[in-house]
Amino acid sequence: MNEWIKGMQANIPLAVSAMAYGGVFGVLSGNQGVSWAEMLAMDLLMFAGSAQLVMIEMWSAPLPVFEIGLAVLIVNMRYLLIGASLQPVFDGRPFWQKALGMHLVADENWAVTIAAHRNGGTCPAFLTGGGLLLLVAWTASTICGNLLGGQIAEPERWGLDFAFVAVFAALSLSLWQGKDDLLPWLVAAGLAVAGEQLLPGKLYIALGGIGGALAAVCIDILRKPEHPPETDEHYNCTAEIGGEDNR
Repeated sequence: MNEWIKGMQANIPLAVSAMAYGGVFGVLSGNQGVSWAEMLAMDLLMFAGSAQLVMIEMWSAPLPVFEIGLAVLIVNMRYLLIGASLQPVFDGRPFWQKALGMHLVADENWAVTIAAHRNGGTCPAFLTGGGLLLLVAWTASTICGNLLGGQIAEPERWGLDFAFVAVFAALSLSLWQGKDDLLPWLVAAGLAVAGEQLLPGKLYIALGGIGGALAAVCIDILRKPEHPPETDEHYNCTAEIGGEDNR
């Protein structure tokens, strides 16, 4: 149980910040016509803040299911790389632990877990403990905001209509890693702007995401590796999610 608690403690500051913008997100979702039950289902079944923001921004009648699904798929493609980076943490664990851990992975507790692993090692219980705390904080704030949203008839009067732009800008800036990101970002932005003029609905979101991702992949293929890959030492801890270490 110690690893669960350590994971929760390490993510407390991040949980507080998640509650802050989760509440605003909940208010806007309420004004978009999303019920608290639909909000709860999104939180528990998806638990991906950026993808949920995309869904809410595209939420209109009739619901564009295909466009929403494609946009969410593109936004969440990063979890392929996130999952790969967590392989040393989950090495030797049963599938159910990997599936549970990955469902509770958010950008915040992933970064904290990777840092802890590099500074001496950690195990899935650390990741899961942080994920559970973030899930509770995110769900509580979004539901409260959603219930309050119906009471705020004109959120633009309070500047809440700008929350989507602000949140996505913050998420984008947090992902910036240097000049190597410039070209993929420009490609994504250019395609999104062109797609907004030429394509129906919100397909420009998917177009920009796919184009930017492909640009980054091409650049990575063309770039020669500068350093050999580093190997992480395996952290020898008992599986505290349940059962014994299965290695």
